Amino acid sequence: MTDVVAAAFAALRAHAQSLVGRRTLDLFAQDPNRFAEFSVALDDDFLFDFSKHKLTGETLSLLRRLAEARGLEARRDALFAGDAINITENRAAMHMALRDLSGRPIRVGQENVRQMVETEREKVYRFARAVRDGEARGATGHSFTDVVNIGIGGSDLGPAMATRALSPYRGEGPQAHFVSNVDGADLADTLAALDLARTLFIVSSKTFTTQETMANAASARARIVAALGERAVEKHFAAVSTRLDKVVEFGVDPSRVFGFWDWVGGRYSLWSSIGLALAIFIGPDHFTAFLQGGQDIDEHFRDAPFAKNIPILMGMLGVWHRNIKARGAHAVIPYDQRLSRFPAYLQQLDMESNGKAVTRSGAQVDEATGPVIFGEPGTNGQHAFFQLLHQGVDVIPIDFLVAAQPTAADAHHHALLFSNCLAQSEAFMRGRTLAEAQAQLRAAGMNEEEIDELAPHKVFSGDRPSSVFLYKSLDPRTLGRLVALYEHKVFVQAAIWDINPFDQWGVELGKELANRLSPIVADAQSSTAELDGSTAGLIAWRRAQIA
Repeated sequence: MTDVVAAAFAALRAHAQSLVGRRTLDLFAQDPNRFAEFSVALDDDFLFDFSKHKLTGETLSLLRRLAEARGLEARRDALFAGDAINITENRAAMHMALRDLSGRPIRVGQENVRQMVETEREKVYRFARAVRDGEARGATGHSFTDVVNIGIGGSDLGPAMATRALSPYRGEGPQAHFVSNVDGADLADTLAALDLARTLFIVSSKTFTTQETMANAASARARIVAALGERAVEKHFAAVSTRLDKVVEFGVDPSRVFGFWDWVGGRYSLWSSIGLALAIFIGPDHFTAFLQGGQDIDEHFRDAPFAKNIPILMGMLGVWHRNIKARGAHAVIPYDQRLSRFPAYLQQLDMESNGKAVTRSGAQVDEATGPVIFGEPGTNGQHAFFQLLHQGVDVIPIDFLVAAQPTAADAHHHALLFSNCLAQSEAFMRGRTLAEAQAQLRAAGMNEEEIDELAPHKVFSGDRPSSVFLYKSLDPRTLGRLVALYEHKVFVQAAIWDINPFDQWGVELGKELANRLSPIVADAQSSTAELDGSTAGLIAWRRAQIA
């Protein structure tokens, strides 16, 4: 860490001390324009409100100083220039090219990749239309009523999240299903109610070697062969992969193979051919609107000044809470049932990207990095983990996401939902003092002895920070905006922490050990002598159970 960066962190910590004893409610009382000052509108249908964080204009100035000390703007420029910023794999991270609809050249290194991106996208769109229109049919001549995406990680979480989020935009297209877990129950339960003669499988694996994906794909293939014969495989499978040789060996028609590039990371690949299931589900026009939403945020991230740049503000608020306030978790609460998989999607995006303990140079980090990301839809969360959020020892910042108006849902229900979202955001900020709790119980007719016993349990500390993302409705363009906002937020934080957010070596060790253990688990006669005592003991116990 340079002296300038260290000084920026020190200034922020000193400033945080100056805010001790001040309440966020007091900041609102002192500044009638606080909401306008600490919120950002994007066009006229998207709003980011961060006014309920306990911070001031000076806080933002000091955060900006830190961003400047870390060279955030230069790193952002390198990202969009297509430089090899994924330094451990010597690759660009140019997923933004997949959603760039401007017509301008797109550079990855020295190559203009626009033509090949658009060619592959149009190939996806042609197939999506063919499936939706009934032109592409199964081996028995029936159109497809169901599409099953087989993938894991970025090949599952993104498409699964987005199809759930955009279910009202399905129209006459087939239903979408997702299988990711190597647990055979996942595939079995998914296929139990499907007609295989009307089911299309998409195998999503860049290398066509991912253990979980290929185990599920092989089982799905066996199901098709048993039901419809070997020749049916090419009619009932498509693939997203760069390994044409392996895909053809599997039996997929080469015209149904879709690719993407090594400068597209798995958790950033929803915009690519990995989004094939989504493109089939909502159709090419809606998928293009989804891409447009992502492009909206790319342009905003590049052009908006610091104080009005939503992903930069999101990232720097996260740094404020993680490093200055020592808050180790972050909750994402969509008050939108169709965004039920959004927190899980963000878990991979954030925790796989910024769960790092070494800097880009390989040195140990000086500051804490990625927080634990978790969440569930409201109002369910209110009846589950909100108790800890309101009265637990740890303060956990929260993002609330909510639409101004419902999509294909009851307006009365939505008013209740919206009210709950705003009420929770206010409650986390406002809290309840001991005196207020005592007064409430006194008004309810309790005697003083009962009040003394119960009142401490009804105290809420308040000053628990939250942001609100308020959008007109959850449509494809809005979803694209939300996804891209969090992508760039993660990048901003990685720049501040001087880590590489585009590799994921932490995933590898477990995979290597699983490959070593698989034959030992499968063969009851295999020796466990070279394994550690716990692993050997667990395998021996399992062998006794299935003997």
